[in-house]
Amino acid sequence: MALGSATLRLYIYSGTEGSYNDTDLKYSLNKNIISGQSNIVLEIGELVRDYLDITFDGTYTSHTKWISAVVTYFDTNGDEFTHSSPQTFNYIALDGYGYFEDQINPELERHALISSNNIYLPEGTAGKLPIFAEGVGKVTIDSSDTQITDNGNSSQKIQYITIPADSSTIRVYDTDDTTLLKTIKVNNICEPKFTPYKVVFQNKLGALQDLFFFKKTTESFNVTDETFKRNIINAGTVTYATSETQNQRYNVNGKTRLTLNTGFIKEDMNQTIEELFLTENAWINYEGNILPIIPTTKSMTFKTSLNDRLTDYTIDFEFGFDKINNIR
Repeated sequence: MALGSATLRLYIYSGTEGSYNDTDLKYSLNKNIISGQSNIVLEIGELVRDYLDITFDGTYTSHTKWISAVVTYFDTNGDEFTHSSPQTFNYIALDGYGYFEDQINPELERHALISSNNIYLPEGTAGKLPIFAEGVGKVTIDSSDTQITDNGNSSQKIQYITIPADSSTIRVYDTDDTTLLKTIKVNNICEPKFTPYKVVFQNKLGALQDLFFFKKTTESFNVTDETFKRNIINAGTVTYATSETQNQRYNVNGKTRLTLNTGFIKEDMNQTIEELFLTENAWINYEGNILPIIPTTKSMTFKTSLNDRLTDYTIDFEFGFDKINNIR
């Protein structure tokens, strides 16, 4: 008997693979096969994203979930197949993305969760490197090894390795501890004039990534408001006071904007800049507070060493909140 329909029960949960219960059932989907086709296609990516809440308060955590998709198959009469039904498919979910040219369900990096081969840190400042624990056995920073343990729990699938201040080279190895997967150069920047600012953003691979802006920072302020025309005449005296406004202002608020400059960086950081432009979540360590920001620069001409010799970027941001607190 031919395939007629399928039912998908989607469990989304924290913990270890397969450790779901009835309360973890988030969606139940039913779909009939399309005439002339032999497969039933169900898209679950956007459904899963509803349960991946990306937050940052200064602490780097693993924003991942286990997914168990339990699929039951039915024939054209509506009877369940007795062979290999239901089937359970388990996945670990990260809130990353692929590009159009990557095709459907691209396999993203499973080791160091950054695209570039360079990290920029202020001199004397430690950093963080996100890694995917399933695909990494050890991380060597200069001559110091950090062994990576994957216990299967979603809370440690993404691990953030501390980069000691003034390190120079990071090597990421496969689970056999010998196959080199990625080499990253740590560039320690001496900036005597300006205060570097750290932006943390969710990158293409679903991890939190640090990006320091070393050069000139400009702060600006933009105000929005509305007005209405008041009748200020005193009906009793048929006069009005010139000290009263006729055009009354209301719904006044404002937003602070920052313009940051990276300083000179290497060409392979173009990918990181692109991911910053495309991020939905970003924060800045500003005046001792972790504050949400939104990149407002909408276009950028990428620089190359061949065309521009020196590469730096100036990017506009807006704080992700109004100046006057209007949370009710």
